[in-house]
Amino acid sequence: MNDRTLLIRLLSGVPLVEEPYRAIAEELGVTEAEVIARIESLLSQGIIRRFAVRLDHRRAGIRVNAMVAWRVPPGDMMQVAEIMARSPEVTHCYERATVPGRWDYNLYAVLHGRRRAGVDRSIARLSRAAGIDDCAVLVSTRELKRTPPGLALLAKEGR
Repeated sequence: MNDRTLLIRLLSGVPLVEEPYRAIAEELGVTEAEVIARIESLLSQGIIRRFAVRLDHRRAGIRVNAMVAWRVPPGDMMQVAEIMARSPEVTHCYERATVPGRWDYNLYAVLHGRRRAGVDRSIARLSRAAGIDDCAVLVSTRELKRTPPGLALLAKEGR
């Protein structure tokens, strides 16, 4: 087993079983100890920086993905951003520069839900809580590409 093979296998997901490294080892034809040792080595070298959970929204029943852009007065940004970021429906929240006269929205939040009506209710609730009603809602109609960032990087670097 080489590092590239292990990295590609890890990028496809860690199995949700009692002994995930043993399952990976069996797939790759090595021992569980070898898999764990290689992962530890890759971590210590900084090649693997972290393990994280990535939810497959569609398989979890989440069908609506909306990016909401709010126009927030600069002096209110921190207070409004905190309201948005603390909401359980918001998965991403960030400030962006405006393009004066073309796109004056400066606070973005991404929300997910099973139905559009529920997402719309969440947006309305957040707007009321923040006292900001000037927003643009961009809803995904379909997913065109989903590549784990690490896999794209491996392909780019030719590893």
